Amino acid sequence: MTGSVLSSGQAALILFGLFFGLMALRVPVAFALALACLPILLIEPRLSSSILLQETFNAYNSFILLAVPFFLLTANLMNVGGITDRLMRLSRSMVGHFPGSLAQINVVLSFFFAGISGSSTADAASQSRIFIEAQRKEGYDDSFTVAITAVSSVLAVIIPPSILMVVWGGTLTTSIGALFLAGIIPGILITVAQMATVHAYAKLRNYPTYERASWGELGKGLWISIPALMTPLIIIGGKVFGWFTATESACIAVLYAVSLSILIYREMDLKGFYAALLDSGRFSSIALFCVGTATAFGWLMAYYKMPEAILAGVSTWGLGVTGMGFLVAGVFLIVGCFLDAIPAIIIVGSILQPLTLSAGMDPVHFAMIGIVSLAFGLVTPPYGLCLLIACAMAEMRMIDVLKDVMIMLMPMCIVLVMIILWPQIVLFLPGLISPEFLN
Repeated sequence: MTGSVLSSGQAALILFGLFFGLMALRVPVAFALALACLPILLIEPRLSSSILLQETFNAYNSFILLAVPFFLLTANLMNVGGITDRLMRLSRSMVGHFPGSLAQINVVLSFFFAGISGSSTADAASQSRIFIEAQRKEGYDDSFTVAITAVSSVLAVIIPPSILMVVWGGTLTTSIGALFLAGIIPGILITVAQMATVHAYAKLRNYPTYERASWGELGKGLWISIPALMTPLIIIGGKVFGWFTATESACIAVLYAVSLSILIYREMDLKGFYAALLDSGRFSSIALFCVGTATAFGWLMAYYKMPEAILAGVSTWGLGVTGMGFLVAGVFLIVGCFLDAIPAIIIVGSILQPLTLSAGMDPVHFAMIGIVSLAFGLVTPPYGLCLLIACAMAEMRMIDVLKDVMIMLMPMCIVLVMIILWPQIVLFLPGLISPEFLN
């Protein structure tokens, strides 16, 4: 950049070299992003270290990001208020007679949980506590148990109301309502793919199968779960039909979860409520700290015009929508292995967005390819946060689980390829219900 001490190449070398070096030393992602910015801010005379704080706090000046802690609080209130127990009973009556019954229930409960929490890490922690020891007692292999618990938890970033969708919409100015609708069909396809994988494992390894629930048991399970199942309808319906914003829908979800837990199910006490607040504060502070430092990192990239340098090279390739889709998926699959999804969206998403627009790709299609691709990074090393949580709960090494994880990710890869080749998988519902969301 003219008038700067460092060139774009030198600044990129310092930024990314320090960042990956700190990551290799196991410095937390948010701190690694911030520390990587400091040398440039000190070297460059036109800049100062105060810019790091300024840009970090500028990122928090976003009404949309308030939705993150409220969605996390909704998930935690579900656990302490008995809502998860009702959804598990419904899952048991729906798929308990399928081969590998408990693992099938694990997947279906993740599907329901995803429609309320929006957080894969919260899902992984909750499901690990519920299922890992239970599946061990029923004779499931440890590696399979941990793998299906971790892999099914990624549904929470694909099925609305996903926190990644909120962050993507807020930072890349894409309709959050459209993203909520776009995630429904891919989420269902991935759920079915995971259930088919469990079926194959159960047949090969003779995992136990429960007796089929009666219609009366299914009806009773559905009846007691109806109030809980209304939560995603309130969140998604309210946003899509313009009754309230994403943040307001998250607040209403919290009020609804509190009402269910106290007035209807009557299982939450003050101690449980305090624990839910504590967990929500911890998880949301981690996520939002990443948003702040990633924004500062992205600001420095923009200052030195690094995205323009990258775009100049790639734009000459002349990729169409399909080719661009595979490029986006490849980039996010690689980046997701090393970087948390939220900073990846802020840094990498902002670089790729102009390329996808020039190729004629719909912003919602671009977003869903990116989000589904980043979901893989939650269960693949070296980052693999959901896999790390499940392994920690099971007291297992990650390397002992990787074979089963990779097998379970293959059907997800097929769904990702389908999304790239047939954009209508993600654009059908937004176009049907609210065409104005699409460009």
